[in-house]
Amino acid sequence: MKYKLLIASILCTMALQSQAQQAVQDTGTYNFTVADCVNYAYNHQHDVINANLDVKSAEYHVKEIIGQGLPQVNGSANFFDYLIIPTTLIPGSFIGQQGNVKLKFGVTYQSTLSVTASQILFDPSYIVGLQGRKTYQQLYDRSYTRSKIAASVGVTKAYYLVLVGIEDLKLTQANIDEIKQQMDETIARNKQGVVEKIDVDRIVYQYNSLITSKENTIRTLAFDYQLLKFQMGMPIDRQLTLRDKLEDVQLDATGAEAANDTTVYHQRIEYGLLETQKKLNEYDVKLKKGQFLPKLTANANYSPSYQNNNFGSLYGTNFPSSYVGLSLTVPIFTGFQHSNQLKQSQITVLKSENDLYDMKNNINLQISQARTSYVNGLQTLNDQKKNMALANEILRVSKIKYEQGVGSSIEVTQAQTSVREADNLYIQGLYNALVSKVDLDQAYGRIK
Repeated sequence: MKYKLLIASILCTMALQSQAQQAVQDTGTYNFTVADCVNYAYNHQHDVINANLDVKSAEYHVKEIIGQGLPQVNGSANFFDYLIIPTTLIPGSFIGQQGNVKLKFGVTYQSTLSVTASQILFDPSYIVGLQGRKTYQQLYDRSYTRSKIAASVGVTKAYYLVLVGIEDLKLTQANIDEIKQQMDETIARNKQGVVEKIDVDRIVYQYNSLITSKENTIRTLAFDYQLLKFQMGMPIDRQLTLRDKLEDVQLDATGAEAANDTTVYHQRIEYGLLETQKKLNEYDVKLKKGQFLPKLTANANYSPSYQNNNFGSLYGTNFPSSYVGLSLTVPIFTGFQHSNQLKQSQITVLKSENDLYDMKNNINLQISQARTSYVNGLQTLNDQKKNMALANEILRVSKIKYEQGVGSSIEVTQAQTSVREADNLYIQGLYNALVSKVDLDQAYGRIK
């Protein structure tokens, strides 16, 4: 009894957990890391789903190839009602008469049932198909992997775009808070007659510009969220928040290592796809060569036959027939078709080798370009960080000079403009560095 209560309790708990999980899913709210977003895309992104369906289709195609070598059994049935029984002319001398004699041979009703079986004993095409079935399956497996890598790249870049947008919004809001405080102080000092009205106009102009910039950033950020959800295959009306932060992303020069690795192109799925395609083309050459060889098939048949002039008694008497045999097909002359087909397949293999060589050079060039962009991006980002610090320091000093009466409001305004420009350049440099990191990982084949 205790065991039954325990089992019932466990089942009840599992049911409640399942209902709770379903309730969370129904809310359409997600809090994802970049890895969560990528995994979501693997199950929902359009191209990835179709590539996975292609893999399943390829599995069935392989089974189709294997099935060609299994016994093939077919059944048939015929029924004939001879409204006019066929007439046959025979020489009258056979029965002691002059001329030809007309005789009707046959019965009114005939029916035949037949079962035929065949089995491939030797067929070069089938043998090559069996040899190449794993390579064929591998082609679609690698295509599926390529789709997942493309989805990972697109989702990661979109994720970083949102993170950069959030950072941009934070910097804009910080500038607004600072200039709002200064604007309030300037308006108060203007009322006291300490500063001129033009000083107030300048800072109000800057404040309004920052408010507009913030509103634009918010709208752009909302679209960036939609873009991320689109890349993931998520409905854009779902609520998505990001768990990762910018500081979680490692940006350092060590990511550009392996510069002397001349075999890194083997890590790229694009190169692997071309290798697989080359193998399939080589199997096609074998297939074309097999067309010059004979084919041997075993055949068997069993056919019960029924004949009667009375329909009700048609199936009362059986006149069966049966046979077993071999069929040999030997190609003798095909108008040089097979020879020309073979040469075409051999040329296709040569083109595949050229494609591999070109892809190798292309990948090496991509690596060099991605490494250069990444290193340049890091250098630019570090410079922009320094420029941000300098711009804020200049603003701090300008404000002190202005408050002490040894500086002008124009100087403060220019310093505030420089801060905003430095912030914008930092945001752009940050995104470029993040994107170049993704491109570098893709170039090295690190995205699996």
